[in-house]
Amino acid sequence: MGEELKGLRVMIVDDHHIVRAALRLLLEQSGCEVVAEAADAQTALALAPKTRPRVVMMDLEMPGMDGIAATRRLRQAAPNAKVILLSAYDEEKDVVEALTAAGAAGYLLKSDAPDELLSAVRAVSAGGRYMSPSVAPLLLRRISDPAPSPDGEPRLTNRERDVLRLVGHGATSKEIAAQLGISPKTAQVHRDNLKGKLNLRTTADLVRYAIQHKIVKLR
Repeated sequence: MGEELKGLRVMIVDDHHIVRAALRLLLEQSGCEVVAEAADAQTALALAPKTRPRVVMMDLEMPGMDGIAATRRLRQAAPNAKVILLSAYDEEKDVVEALTAAGAAGYLLKSDAPDELLSAVRAVSAGGRYMSPSVAPLLLRRISDPAPSPDGEPRLTNRERDVLRLVGHGATSKEIAAQLGISPKTAQVHRDNLKGKLNLRTTADLVRYAIQHKIVKLR
C-alpha cells in the first residue's frame, strides 16, 4: 500500500467508536501505526505529547471543544503533528478557518473515498497540504472574492444560521435534527458551538441574539 506510510504514527480523534474503528483498520492496512485514539479533544490534547503522532485525524464536530479549536491547541501541545480535519459538511467558513486561522494541514469530507484519506495522509506527512476535491473550490472562491463580515460580528455558516433560527423559534435539539436531517447529537453540538462563537451562555441568550439580528422575525 506504499512504503511511505509504513510505520507512520497516527492519532485518531472522533467521538464515534465505529468511525475510529474504521479509520484504524484503513490506516493499519496501509502500514500506519495508530498510536492513540481519543473520543474528545481534551483527551487528544493530553495524549498527543506522550504518543507523538506525526498525523492526527480530527473530527470537526465533537461535544465540548470542536475540531477547529482543538487543532489550534494541538499545534501548541504537539507542534510536529499535522492535523487533517474530517467533516460531514462542506461549509465554506469551516474550510477557510480550518486551513488558515487554525492551521490544519488537510481537510476532508467524511463522504470522500478511502483513497482520498490516504492521499491526504501521504501529503501532510511529507510536509504538504491536502484538501478534498469537494471543498477546494470553496477556499479558492474565498481567496479570489472574499466576503466581508459585519464589523464586530462573528461569521455564521448557513448551517449555524439554520440552527440558530430554529432555536429562536423554540425548537429542541431533537426537533432541529428532524427538520435539518441531522442527528440530535449533531444538533446539540451546533447549539454548543454557537454559544461559544457568540460568547453566549444560555438558550435564552441565543433566542435574544436571533431576534436582535433578525435571524428570527417577530410578527
